[in-house]
Parts: sequence; C-alpha cells; structure tokens
Amino acid sequence: MSESPLTTRRGFLRTAAVLVPASALAGCEGGAKSPATAATDASTASGAAATAGSSAQAAAYKPRFFDAREWAFVEAAADRLIPADTEGPGALEAGVPEFIDRQMDTPYAHGALWYMQGPFQQGVPELGYQLKLVPRDVYRLGIAAVNAYCTKSYGKDFDALDAATRDSVLAALEAGKVELDGVPASVFFGQLLQNTREGYFCDPIHGGNRNMAAWQMIGFPGARADFMDFVNQNGKPYPYGPVSINGERT
Repeated sequence: MSESPLTTRRGFLRTAAVLVPASALAGCEGGAKSPATAATDASTASGAAATAGSSAQAAAYKPRFFDAREWAFVEAAADRLIPADTEGPGALEAGVPEFIDRQMDTPYAHGALWYMQGPFQQGVPELGYQLKLVPRDVYRLGIAAVNAYCTKSYGKDFDALDAATRDSVLAALEAGKVELDGVPASVFFGQLLQNTREGYFCDPIHGGNRNMAAWQMIGFPGARADFMDFVNQNGKPYPYGPVSINGERT
C-alpha cells in the first residue's frame, strides 16, 4: 500500500503549507489527524532535532508584546503544535514564538487593515470573521483564559502541564469544547495554529523558519529570482536549496 502524504510529519506539514498563503512563505505580513493529535505522535522526539545554535538564538530573543507568563504559553503551545522529530525541527527550533511576538507589532495584529466599526454580531460562516477582537486581543484574552481553565482543571498553567495533557487541552480548544472568557476557544486556537504555520514556513527575515529548515524539509525553493534553469523537469526534486529574501542561502 502506498504511503499517505499525511502518515508522516513531513507529509502533514507539506499539506499544511498549502493552507498558508504563498506570501506567507516568501514574505509574511505581519481526513487526517488533527494538529493537536498529530503533535502527540512526535512527543518522544520533541527537542531531539534541536541544535545548540538554534537553542542559543531562541534563548537570546526577548519578547516585546508578550509578558513572561504569556511567552511561556506561546512557547509551550507552539512546541506541541509542531514538535521536533527526526524529519525536521520543531516550532521552537524554527523560531515560531519569535515570529508570533514580532507580528504583534505589525498593522495586521492591530487590525489596521480591517473594518472594525460594528455592529459586532456573529453571523453565518459565509460572512467571515465578525468579532471586535484584533489578533493582539485574541492572544491576550485567550492565553489568560486558557491558563485560568488549566489552573482550575489541573492546578497548573498550560506550560506546566505534561505533553499529553497539553495536547488534550489544545484538542478541546480546537473542537470548541472549552468555554473561555472573552474569546471563543475555536477562534483562539485557529489564530494560534495559523500563526504557528506562518512562522514555521515564512521567510527568516520575519523571525521564523530559522536557517530555512522548514523550506529544506518540504523542498520549497524560497525567494529565487527565476527558475529558468529548472524548467520542464516536472517531478524532479528541486536540487539547489532555498534562498531567503535577504539573499541567505543554505
């Protein structure tokens, strides 16, 4: 039987990359297992692919938007959404938390390009996002509410829980089975998952995809100026490696 593209972490992330706009890969603004369940399968390998250099970079970054408690949540959640394994780095090694924090200072996170003049009424799904909360608000309210839920249910903040319990909390958020104060659970989870994906696959100038490891893993060429030397070679793996917007090469 041929292997499903979703039976491996590489296949799962390659499929997830399709859900991320192309602009997020080269330059961000600002029936398979669910992401939270898929993360459980790689729990024993989390951290195995981390390098000393990437760990030092992650430790050196100081968040500007998130406070210490919020930052601990973002790191713990991102680590479970995309854990490290033998096929590639996890979200922590790729700098995803840094990406998310840096995005909070962009017009996107302030909702500067959105229509935010009410009335704010939840309509049918076809109408799209209808809340009065911008991404900064979703994170601030969502993290506090999830930590409150975890403290009430488990006696600890989210980041202090073991990996399996974190996964169960994320799965409950994804399914909207948790009542959070101030923000719908599924909206908060969707925001976190989308930004985690973007940070994993973005150009490194935005803080994520450190060393372009995610691009190397899925065979994405990056921001090359042209591909004339690889025309009409359908089906062959791209052999040259990715290039970032600022000219960095692997």
